[in-house]
Amino acid sequence: MLNTLRRIVQKVNAARDLDQALEIIVQQVKEAMAVDVCSIYLAEQDSQRLVLMATDGLNQQAVGFVSLGWDEGLVGLVAERAEPLNFDNAPNHPQYRYFPETGEERYHAFLGVPIIHHRQVLGVLVLQQHAESSFSDDEVTFLITIAAQLAGAIAHAEASGGVESLLQRKSIDNLPPLPGQPGAAGVAIGTAVVIHPYADIDTIPDKQTADIEAEIQRLDKAVDAVKGEILDMLERMRDALPQGDRTLFDAYLMMLESNSFIGSIKNRIEQNNWAPGALRETVQEHLRAFEAMEDEYLRERAQDVSDLGRRILQRMQQEEPKTRDYPKCTILVGEEITASMLAEVPPDRIAGVVSRRGSRTSHTAILARAMGIPAVLGVNDLPVGRVNGCSIITDGYSGRVYINPSVRVVREFERLRREEEQLSAGLSELHDQPAETPDGVRIPLYANSGLVSDIRPSLASGAEGVGLYRTEFPFMVRDRFPGEKEQCEVYRKVLESFHPRPVVMRTLDVGGDKSLPYFPIEEDNPFLGWRGIRITLDHPEIFLVQIRAMLKANVGLGNLQILLPMISNPGEVDEAMGLILRAYKELWEEGEEVTMPKIGVMIEVPSAVFQADHLAERVDFLSVGTNDLTQYLLAVDRNNARVAELYDSLHPAVLRALLQIMEAARRHNIPVSVCGEMAGDPAASVLLLAMGMNSLSMSAASLLRVKWVIRSFSHSLARELLDEALKLEDAHRIREHLNEALTQQGLGGLVRAGKN
Repeated sequence: MLNTLRRIVQKVNAARDLDQALEIIVQQVKEAMAVDVCSIYLAEQDSQRLVLMATDGLNQQAVGFVSLGWDEGLVGLVAERAEPLNFDNAPNHPQYRYFPETGEERYHAFLGVPIIHHRQVLGVLVLQQHAESSFSDDEVTFLITIAAQLAGAIAHAEASGGVESLLQRKSIDNLPPLPGQPGAAGVAIGTAVVIHPYADIDTIPDKQTADIEAEIQRLDKAVDAVKGEILDMLERMRDALPQGDRTLFDAYLMMLESNSFIGSIKNRIEQNNWAPGALRETVQEHLRAFEAMEDEYLRERAQDVSDLGRRILQRMQQEEPKTRDYPKCTILVGEEITASMLAEVPPDRIAGVVSRRGSRTSHTAILARAMGIPAVLGVNDLPVGRVNGCSIITDGYSGRVYINPSVRVVREFERLRREEEQLSAGLSELHDQPAETPDGVRIPLYANSGLVSDIRPSLASGAEGVGLYRTEFPFMVRDRFPGEKEQCEVYRKVLESFHPRPVVMRTLDVGGDKSLPYFPIEEDNPFLGWRGIRITLDHPEIFLVQIRAMLKANVGLGNLQILLPMISNPGEVDEAMGLILRAYKELWEEGEEVTMPKIGVMIEVPSAVFQADHLAERVDFLSVGTNDLTQYLLAVDRNNARVAELYDSLHPAVLRALLQIMEAARRHNIPVSVCGEMAGDPAASVLLLAMGMNSLSMSAASLLRVKWVIRSFSHSLARELLDEALKLEDAHRIREHLNEALTQQGLGGLVRAGKN
């Protein structure tokens, strides 16, 4: 059954539109389960009706015409209850409704299963039989499994072209707004530029070509280069492999000369698709053919097709010009937008970011906020391959994306964008004002940083120092570990730029979603693996070089503070402190007049929360990394779009953890800062103020917004809001409550598009 399920899902995913996907489902499920009828009813959410959209067994004339309300018939009952229903004689059920146009009067057994995607009922999958006998438990569970597997495919098909197909429209105009996760606040209107990583065939978009002959020549050149590679492989393997085992390479060469493969690519180019897009379509077509085969050996040959396709694509991409043509207001679109992709776009051209993957706390979102670029991530139903060059609107407040929007929608968002510009101009007046409440409570606002290029915008924002300097960036841009002198030069420049204001430098924090190309870490669950302080304590030679560089960079300045990441027990602090003291003594012995900086611990795992007392007695300050702390407390992968809605630092568990940390710090009379993205969240900053946090550190782009909040709320009012928030049971209600409070104070423009 697993093989059957896999084949059905593969065929559905390969369907050109929703019409074809539904036909495949009813035909394949009917055949696999040997039943008389298989039908699909899809939900019209606005009208709350279920429409028969595909059937194999009922009259085809009924498709598109038979519809039921959610309180009508057995199909409506399945949708209403959102659970399977299994009857041996459906006509005897009091809610049974007969439609003569379907011809279903001769069927008795009925099994209906809801198709659910992200808690929303998309439709109902129905089986019917002549016989008066209910379906077996195995049949019920199999149909439930099929419905669960197909839910995502149906949802994606609706968003990426299926709805238009049903309405006989071929363009992607007037799509409903696509939901995603707010990544960076703001509104952007511009032109979609689809970007894809090298040699990733699945993310290659369709793109019209102005020169068909040039694209064919480009393909031929790449194919000839790959042939040469394979012939070289054969030569190298001639003595190492028996003749029979060299047939794989012979098969590669045959494919590169076959009309079914190379000829198909050229045919698609002649139909005006550029060479990489034509290659993607052809490779996917061949993959579907192999993967549908019953023979396991032949199915495995699909991997060979993928490998050959990647080799050809890589060769073509090597011929691509290194610079792209980015329109004036570029909205960068992709399956996954990386920091390097963002960096490739000229700053005066980038207007927004849209990605199918990622969430508010991914590094892409953090970078977008630092650059002041609106971003929407985790847009699961984004038709990446079809939007290149389209007009697009990105609403970074609501997390919605509009593709080829109507004139009315564009006008409305242009108005909102103008109001945003007025709001930003008003915020600039706060630059030299202190972050102080109307009743006299002051809280320093620091900037998060990681690049030397961040210094100027951080200073321009009015930051009172650097609350988190991410030292891993100098490591990530090199092909080896940077030496002590190289690191010292970078750190010195940062410390000098902010002197005498404090700069908190976090020691190397790689692993998880941050890797070094020359120090690869392969783990099944990297977020719970070898990362942060765990790596540097296992490699004291790396840690000591970095600490020595920091201490030397601080000579004569005295504004350095060192932060230890991913601490999960006091023993790690003791070990790290021992190494720091060793580096300090060594430098003194070498004649360097270093001073011992303040040392802090980053609280970002639950064990550190519950041992905050023991940690606080060992260090000079605590700094809360709310991104990881939220992730670990809620058991939610912050980069997984499927569960991104569950990730919210305003969750009551996170708030109570923060209060527990504050209580431990007060007992030991040491300060606490928040350096996670929660600090730059206007709604959350009210609660952090109320808790008595000693400082907040955020992206430079968020600083003036948070300062506006602090200057608008008295400490007593913030305390009232915290008390009210702690009585609520979920993050959504807490956020709504705080957003309403911001709006009442005239700060609604911080949480939604427009001025208020």
